[in-house]
Amino acid sequence: MISKFLSKLKSILFKSAVTPETPLKKEKKAAKSAKTKTKTKTKAKNSKKNIETLTTLPGVGAKSAKALYEAGFKTTKAVIAADEKDLLAVSGVGINLVKKLKNLK
Repeated sequence: MISKFLSKLKSILFKSAVTPETPLKKEKKAAKSAKTKTKTKTKAKNSKKNIETLTTLPGVGAKSAKALYEAGFKTTKAVIAADEKDLLAVSGVGINLVKKLKNLK
């Protein structure tokens, strides 16, 4: 009997305390998810732009530009300044492409 009374008391107390806070938490989560979606869209656009700029290098096509970007070479300056060994470690980049890039220095 006492346990029933305590369980009812807990449910009454916690319902009144939880109910007003719950909608606020949902609103905050919705706002955070909207911000997250915007950030991921912006990052995707920036990465596409960076990959497109890498294709301006001689001998660099879309596939090799994407491979270079994913390997950490985000800008054309980074690709030009990189060591030959580092560039050859990227899949899709061969010795001929490295020679073309080294002639740009």
